[in-house]
Amino acid sequence: MTEVWGLTGGIATGKSTVSHWLHQAGLTVIDADLIARQVVAPGTAGLTQIVATFGESYRQSDGALNRKKLGNLVFHDTAQLSRLEAITQPLIQTEIMRQLARAKARHAPVVVIDAPTFFEVGYLIDLVDHVLVVATDATTQQQRLQRRDGLTAEGALARMAQQWPITRKVAVADVVIDNGGTIAQTRQQVVKWLDTNKFGRSNQIK
Repeated sequence: MTEVWGLTGGIATGKSTVSHWLHQAGLTVIDADLIARQVVAPGTAGLTQIVATFGESYRQSDGALNRKKLGNLVFHDTAQLSRLEAITQPLIQTEIMRQLARAKARHAPVVVIDAPTFFEVGYLIDLVDHVLVVATDATTQQQRLQRRDGLTAEGALARMAQQWPITRKVAVADVVIDNGGTIAQTRQQVVKWLDTNKFGRSNQIK
């Protein structure tokens, strides 16, 4: 029986770092962020639909999606975000389901579905047995996001507003990893979670 975990957090809370560690430990990780990029890569139906919906100016000269321009549009306009999600979410869902079915078919003991909008999209909660949330306080989250993406405070808050507040996610999590301290402290929590559940090889985390 495959045990399925959802992994989520707020934007810039450190979820991707934890996901990387779980992969290093040998767990099967289905990365929704990676899938989201793949379904709108040059030559895909996803990119074709986006250009048809938003205009040719959202495709760069090299044929790739202009992510920065599209992000500036949708993160300040919920109607435009809904138009984008109507294109991308079905494609992402199909690929997540395909990868999960493949992992179960090969009897993977543990599968982690890593998704930044795990709760927001709705359907993922029905695919998992438990949910692990990577959390920081909102101020730290905003500051990290501004530094990471070179955003203004307004830009960071606009992106954060498109997700559930981290406090809401923490309230419904089965396990919380507090990433408000040092990277070593966060790593220690992940190692403890792996060892307690006898998941993977925690000594492989670097």
